[in-house]
Order: sequence, then C-alpha cells, then structure tokens
Amino acid sequence: MNRFASGVLVLSVAALAVSCSRKSDSTELKPTAFGAAIGESSGGKQFGQTGTSLSQPVVVQVNDQQGAAVAGVLVEFAAAPGVTFDPASALTDSSGQVSTNVALGGLAGRYQITASTLDKSHKNVELKIEEIALGYQQTLGRRLNEQYCDRCHNPESTAERVSNYDNLEVKPHPFTEGETLNKLSDADLTAIITYGGPALNRSALMPAWGNTLKKPDIQALIGYIRAISDPPSRSAGPVYAKN
Repeated sequence: MNRFASGVLVLSVAALAVSCSRKSDSTELKPTAFGAAIGESSGGKQFGQTGTSLSQPVVVQVNDQQGAAVAGVLVEFAAAPGVTFDPASALTDSSGQVSTNVALGGLAGRYQITASTLDKSHKNVELKIEEIALGYQQTLGRRLNEQYCDRCHNPESTAERVSNYDNLEVKPHPFTEGETLNKLSDADLTAIITYGGPALNRSALMPAWGNTLKKPDIQALIGYIRAISDPPSRSAGPVYAKN
C-alpha cells in the first residue's frame, strides 16, 4: 500500500471514529421524564470580558405542572454564534436542575441564552437569560470600579472587599440601577465623578475623583455603567440571540 492510500485509510478511520463518537454522544442523553416549566435558578445577568468564561455557571430548574422538581429531563442550551456551553445539553439531577458553564462571544453587548426542553406533549418550553460581554474600554471601567467605586456602590461584601454601603447615611446607587442612572446623561455622570455629588446637587458623600481619574478613565467607567445597567440603557450595546 502506498503512502497516499495509507493516509486516506487513516483519515477514513479517523472520520469514522468521530462519526461514531458523535452518534454515541447524541444517543447518550435520553430523557426519562418531561417537565412543564423551566426557570432560572442562578447565573443570569452576569458580565465578563468578551471571549471569556463567566465566573459562575448558569443553573436552570425544571418543574412539573404542580411545581415539583423533575429529574431526568433533557435540557439544551443555545445562543448566538461564538457563545459556547459546557455542557451544551444535560439531564436534570434529582433536584430538577441543570448547570452549564458559559463562554461569551467575541463581540461586546448582551447575549441572549436559550435553555429549552420538551413537555409531555413534546411541545418546546423555553427560558431566555441575558449575559453581558464587556469590550476593552468597559473592562477597563470595571477594573476602575473595583479599585475606586465598588466599596460604596456595591452593597454586597466579598472575601476581597468589605462593603461600606450600610455605613453611609445617604445610600449610593449601585451601578446596575438603571431606573435611576439611565436618567442621567453622560455629561451628568462625568460632572458627578469629576467634581463630586454637589456638582449636581447630590450628596456630598460622593467625593470628587477628578484629581485621581483621567478623562479616558472616567469615560471608561461610564461605559461600564451603561453596559451593566438594568434595565439596559440606550447605549448598552446590541443584543445577540440565536438565529
């Protein structure tokens, strides 16, 4: 047998192995039950840099018509091209839950994730969850937030940072609070960050950061605030969904 024929044979065997592997993978997950509703347990509205994995898995819950958890239900995840899941499909556990690790696409904006299953009549039941991909400037803004802002504007303490939120007489607005912050223009936010709260007749507890942050830093911080606002701001970026 010549080298060309041998190479063709090897490739054919490899292709057959991959084909068999894919076939066996697709037949491994067979549901033993069906649910009636699917809901989010955790992992929605996270944000991370484009092309990276989210810090927490997305967890969904499948229940029957009486609201009881159902084990053995097949759940599949889908999104716009560029988003990956690990795993992309799985069977619910004894608590009726499935979790998947999500890696964001390479474009900044909001990615709509769809978790779907079938009910007893084989009708599709879907849940849509949004995740946020930050571009370069927005990621810089996130780092500045963690360094200078998060201690007061984020009421949740972490192992790395103790929140000062509860100690403040006038509570700062969390940067996700779109109901309030979306009403402020970029110029308004620039003035408050640069000169402090009194610049717009706001609390003097908001200090002036103009001597610490340069203009590009402030623009990056505002870009981050716009990206993570809930509800989304007009400049939050495009929404990417499955075709």
